[in-house]
Amino acid sequence: MAILTKPALRTRILAARRAVPTAARAAETKSLQTQISALAADAGTVCGYIPVGSEPGAAAGDSVPMLDGLSLAGVRVLVPIARTGMPMQWAEYRAGVLVPAPFGLREPPPPWLAPESIAEASVILVPALAVDRRGVRLGRGAGFYDRALPMAAPSARLIAVVRDEEVVDELPAEPHDVPMTHALTPGRGLVALGSVE
Repeated sequence: MAILTKPALRTRILAARRAVPTAARAAETKSLQTQISALAADAGTVCGYIPVGSEPGAAAGDSVPMLDGLSLAGVRVLVPIARTGMPMQWAEYRAGVLVPAPFGLREPPPPWLAPESIAEASVILVPALAVDRRGVRLGRGAGFYDRALPMAAPSARLIAVVRDEEVVDELPAEPHDVPMTHALTPGRGLVALGSVE
C-alpha cells in the first residue's frame, strides 16, 4: 500500500482529531499532564508548546495543564514564538499569563528569547500530527520546528506529543526532517523511536 502524501495525511488526522469527544480530550490532557510532569521533573529547562484546538493536551482559557505542573515545580519552561519569515523565538512560560498570537495561538508577552535558546533544554516537547517508528514527524507544514530543532542540544530528548493511534509505521520523510527520539501518547506513555534505547 502506498504512503499517503503529507497533505492527505494532515487532512485525515485533523478530521480524526476533531471527532474526538470532549470527555476523551479531557482525559488525554490529564494523562499527558501527569506523564510530562514525571518525565521532565528533574529537567532544568524544557521547551514545550501551548496546544490549541484538537491537539493532544489542549485546554480552554489560559490553562495549559501539560506545562503548568512543570512551571509550578520550578522547571524553566520555554514556549515558541512563531512569526512568518522569522526564526522561531522562545519565551518563558508562566501559568495563566498568555496573550493572543498569530496562527490562532497563545503566547507569553515579551520579552522573548533568541532562537538559540532551544539549546538550553534537555527535553523538547514537539507538536505533531503523527510520528513514525523511525522518528519521522509530520507537522502542520510551516517548517518552524524543521528550522529550530537543528539548534537543539545533541543530547536533548525530542518528544513528539501525539495520540496513541498517531504513532504509525511509516511517514514520508524529507532530508531536512529532524528525527524525534520519542513519542509521548496519553495511553502508551513514552515510546522510544528509531535506534534510541
